[in-house]
Amino acid sequence: MAKNFEGLALESPNFEGWSCPLPLRDYPYIVIGHGGGGKLSSELVEHLFLPAFRNAALENLSDSSVIEVPAGRLAFSTDSFVVQPLFFPGGSIGDLAVNGTVNDLAMSGAKPLYLSAGFILEEGLSLSTLAGIVDRMASAARRAGVAIVTGDTKVVEKGHGDGVYINTAGIGVIPAGIDIGPSKAQPGDAVILSGTVGDHGMAVMSVREGLQFETVIESDCAPLHGLVAEILAAGEVHALRDPTRGGVASTLNEIAAASAVGVLLEDSRIPVLPDVQSACDLLGMDPIYVANEGKLIAIVAASSAGAVLAAMRRHPLGQRAERIGEVTANHPGLVVTRTAIGGTRVIPMQLGEPLPRIC
Repeated sequence: MAKNFEGLALESPNFEGWSCPLPLRDYPYIVIGHGGGGKLSSELVEHLFLPAFRNAALENLSDSSVIEVPAGRLAFSTDSFVVQPLFFPGGSIGDLAVNGTVNDLAMSGAKPLYLSAGFILEEGLSLSTLAGIVDRMASAARRAGVAIVTGDTKVVEKGHGDGVYINTAGIGVIPAGIDIGPSKAQPGDAVILSGTVGDHGMAVMSVREGLQFETVIESDCAPLHGLVAEILAAGEVHALRDPTRGGVASTLNEIAAASAVGVLLEDSRIPVLPDVQSACDLLGMDPIYVANEGKLIAIVAASSAGAVLAAMRRHPLGQRAERIGEVTANHPGLVVTRTAIGGTRVIPMQLGEPLPRIC
């Protein structure tokens, strides 16, 4: 079934059956003129982006949007997304573009409110593919309770853009009394992980490399601000981070360096799905270095660890949460894990991105 995009009822991952509304059907693929600021650009906005993202602030279609924010401190973040393939089990570049920025805001304790969206489109991109991405973005924004209020589109020549790149920026409001950050970890704090690691990176890589497993590995891509609100209400929280590129290992190394503390992990407590572990074994990777897009690490006071863990497990996105270690005054700046046989090993920060183009 294919419907006009005005109804946002698109069913297949590549949306090749999408029926373009006039006048877009005269241009089923992106051409240079779609980024030129003329009639084609206007039609793309009017017939694709505006119906998908429609809200009062966007309707004005001016050079900037006027928005209202509650009193308090603002959190502001930006991120760019270059994932290949554009669609993968459990998500798409559109889902990532919304959830990634929503989660960055949430890690400062903010309630996300508004996003911008900038599209770099490659000449020759199927308009139906772009429609599918925009549809996923609109759905993700609705689920996260945020509005996409401004944006921009540019087109580059064929062979220079790899389909589509998306940049999103977002603002949110930090409630009074919230003061958390990677430099605030203290010796004795508990390290809590909200669920299984490596799901997103292996979902993308399994499609890219054609890996076959008993079940389909799906990305964990999800907005985390609801889970964050539950965590903040449950106890004394010192730091929150979402372990995206570089995974849990890199994130904890960053916290250890920023707070001048050490981190001691328990290998056996870090949850990994069997198929994710198998994929990592095939690729010669450690799951704790693989990206996640719907997990977080909470550094909390030891006295609050039980309450925070219980609150996380009550939330749909934290049902497999585990206390995986503790912050220590020993070996400041280093992350060390205790292995199943009782030994220890240092978990260093990796020099580069082990899995490129996954977000």
